Amino acid sequence: MDDKFVSELSVPENVTKTLLLVSNSASLEKALEKLIEIAKVPDRRFDLSTKSVVTAVLQLCRSLSSPSWRYLLLLSLKALRNMCAGGIRNQNAFLEQRGVETVMDVITSVGLTIDPDCEIIRVGVQLLGNYSVAGREHQCDVWYQLFPHSFLKIAGVRSREICDPLCMVIYTCCEVGLREDWLKLLLSKICIEGSYFSSIFFKLHSHPCVENNDIITHLAYQFVSEQAHLLSILSEILNEQLEHIVVSHVFALRKDDLPTGSAPIDVLGYSLVILRDICACGHLASSKEEGPKDVVDILVSCVHIELLLDLLRNLEPPTRIRKAMTQDQIKEAATSSSLRCCPYKGFRRDIVAVLGNCAYRRRHIQDEIRDKKWDPFTATTVCYR
Repeated sequence: MDDKFVSELSVPENVTKTLLLVSNSASLEKALEKLIEIAKVPDRRFDLSTKSVVTAVLQLCRSLSSPSWRYLLLLSLKALRNMCAGGIRNQNAFLEQRGVETVMDVITSVGLTIDPDCEIIRVGVQLLGNYSVAGREHQCDVWYQLFPHSFLKIAGVRSREICDPLCMVIYTCCEVGLREDWLKLLLSKICIEGSYFSSIFFKLHSHPCVENNDIITHLAYQFVSEQAHLLSILSEILNEQLEHIVVSHVFALRKDDLPTGSAPIDVLGYSLVILRDICACGHLASSKEEGPKDVVDILVSCVHIELLLDLLRNLEPPTRIRKAMTQDQIKEAATSSSLRCCPYKGFRRDIVAVLGNCAYRRRHIQDEIRDKKWDPFTATTVCYR
């Protein structure tokens, strides 16, 4: 950056002096670049905490009010991020100097525009993530200043680089701990362990409606790709948590037939996969608030067994069964309007997997399936999880 422009900055003299002296540099830009590297080393990071560097950099950020200083702002956020990556003195200084407010002012003024500066937002949110792990007081500081509007604005920027640290911040503020893969942890907490799946799922796409003569008519609900994507992530979470279940080689090597590219079919498919994995967990029980009931028994009580059996009955015969059929049987099946094709490859397999996992070691469910007069051998052959 040209020294001519740097000289136009309205920065307090004590701030400039501190940063140049600590970094042994001749310009603010070089000073910040050196601080970024110095703060990566724990011992040197601690040394910075004894010289009020966090306070000086925050004051510099407040002085860089013009978008012209975007690059210096980015360097400042990176230096703060690294200094808050460890060492309670730096994190406490950030708290005392109202660092969260300053960072959000920077993100809002420079980042959250029509054309968002994803790099500024990413580094800013990473900084808040490093700061929030310092303790409850720091987490409350982030939460009270960002929830809910600032969280929503940042989440509106479609970037994977921003999504991960944002999930880390939210998860850390809700549940103290340091882990990885923050999006999955957050969704697991609120959708699988918590009771917010339905509200999140349906808010991803509102019900379409039309107005005619002041009468509002709701159209048929159409699923969208965002809903299918949510289910795919939840399916991955459940699958990864079933460590005690032995998976056959056939199942492990099978081709993943989802997603198909059609949101309604993907929603159906991932729903079946999630049900399959839930029913594979014989040990799962409801939360303490809901009582000690077996989750599978709760699902069965909602007549989903009968629904799945009906879906199987309405499907055309499997390929290996059709090969063994007579010509008359094939013609009869072809002319039957009630028989339908599988919406995706593996649909029949997933239904049978749910039924099989439900029936495993549950005599009452086995008896119920027998009462429905369902022949598993004409449906398909499947290797259960």
